[in-house]
Amino acid sequence: MKRGLVAAFLVVVADQVSKFMVFDYLNHTANVVEFSSWFNLVMAWNTGVSFSMLHNMGDKGVYVLSLFALTVVGFLIYWLKKEKIKLMQIALGFVIGGAIGNVIDRLRLGAVFDFLDVHVGAHHWPAFNVADSFICIGATLIICHGLFGEGNLSKKNVQSVEKEMKS
Repeated sequence: MKRGLVAAFLVVVADQVSKFMVFDYLNHTANVVEFSSWFNLVMAWNTGVSFSMLHNMGDKGVYVLSLFALTVVGFLIYWLKKEKIKLMQIALGFVIGGAIGNVIDRLRLGAVFDFLDVHVGAHHWPAFNVADSFICIGATLIICHGLFGEGNLSKKNVQSVEKEMKS
């Protein structure tokens, strides 16, 4: 469990420090800083959840979405207590830390500060932040472990299925 909590703590610190530094930088320069033909730093505020869904909940959205995120964090911590696989502990820590980082923004600022803008030409992916990145990495690791990890679609299981199909 300790491994996952350390990962969560490091994600929260990285998220909050990056948000502070980028916000301060953008506040003193411009709301958009172009780094390349596909990447910008922007100042964006997300009052909803992923891709700004549920953004029209008003002030109560801050508390409803924060409570929901903290409930998920509680479930993930319960899972983390029981998890034996090191990679899964870290993956759960990534998701927990990312969720907490965004809850801090929501409760402190009333919205989540997003600043990473990836685009192809005029087509922009919704802006995101370090917390969002770690949530995605952690969730991807969890899904991959669920699909390909021990006891699932491992090589041994695939071979036994192939053997059964031939008989």
